[in-house]
Amino acid sequence: MRWDQLRTEPPGGDHPNAPSAPVLFEQRAVRRTFDTPAFRGMTFFEVQAKSIINKVPEASRLPFRWTINPYRGCSHSCVYCFARKSHTYLDFDSGHDFDSKIVVKVNAPDLVRKELAAARWRGEHIAMGTNVDCYQRAEGRYRLMPGIITALRDTANPFSILTKGTLILRDLELICQAAEVTDVGLAVSVGCADQALWRDLEPGTPSPQRRLEVCAAFAAAGLPCAVLMGPIVPFLSDSPEQLDATVRQIAAAGAASVSPIVLHLRPGAREWFFRWLSEQHPGLVPRYRGLYGQGAYASAAYQTRVTEHVRALAQRYRVGAGAPRPRRPARPPTSSFRGARRPSAPAADQPVQLRLV
Repeated sequence: MRWDQLRTEPPGGDHPNAPSAPVLFEQRAVRRTFDTPAFRGMTFFEVQAKSIINKVPEASRLPFRWTINPYRGCSHSCVYCFARKSHTYLDFDSGHDFDSKIVVKVNAPDLVRKELAAARWRGEHIAMGTNVDCYQRAEGRYRLMPGIITALRDTANPFSILTKGTLILRDLELICQAAEVTDVGLAVSVGCADQALWRDLEPGTPSPQRRLEVCAAFAAAGLPCAVLMGPIVPFLSDSPEQLDATVRQIAAAGAASVSPIVLHLRPGAREWFFRWLSEQHPGLVPRYRGLYGQGAYASAAYQTRVTEHVRALAQRYRVGAGAPRPRRPARPPTSSFRGARRPSAPAADQPVQLRLV
């Protein structure tokens, strides 16, 4: 395991032949387990992170430049999670270890406040929940997000949160306060409203209906909340009836918008998902290999068909028609999302995930 590398000094100390290693944390991890039903079978590694506001690689096609991730690994246990491979960097596996061995950056709130105050920080938009969920089960015990949001509020720094977790409602008042002084974006992830499929694909998450209640609660509080309708899982959640039921419930929740994303299978997630698929739906394996080939993304034709279908349903059910309008901050934020950038155009022969509606 690479925990020996996660110290202020790399292994070997001052020895001239000692191997160099990336320094990710200030000191070795404290390992904890909790004998409660919610955390049984899980191990938490409490670490002192060296930094917390992370720059997105320039090659990424994501529309933001900075993220905060207070956790690594995720108890949501989504079989398709694209972040699984990141756990292998710590010599954990991308399967069960990702679901049950959670790294907790216990000093995250203090680091956020420190880094926001640095002279070099330009007040750019920060995205949260884009790797693993910052409102996963561990947040109920460690309570890192209130301190993080408070620091962002106090500096009027724009931010967004994407989550599957209903725990975000604990911080509703803080988020409302932040929205009074800066731009705040909110979204919940609901790929399909089918209860049986949810239990198979996302066993550690609140139900889709409970997530849509989060969307409704934010709308009732005057904060627009979008729905990321993803992933749409080919041949399992993409029937016209399933898409219709999901978009109809999204509209009823008062979502500001709906953005469909078809399942993508990056290395790490791909192997774990195909293992699950071969056990639960072996007859679909050849169809998946035909749709995805050796790549991470479904064919462009398939993505276009699904996206256009969801767009038509969103128009039929008037998604966003009754949603609250974004608040205007009482004072200008430190940046008007000047850190946001549009995805760069990929090479013509490169398979890609089609973007949002």
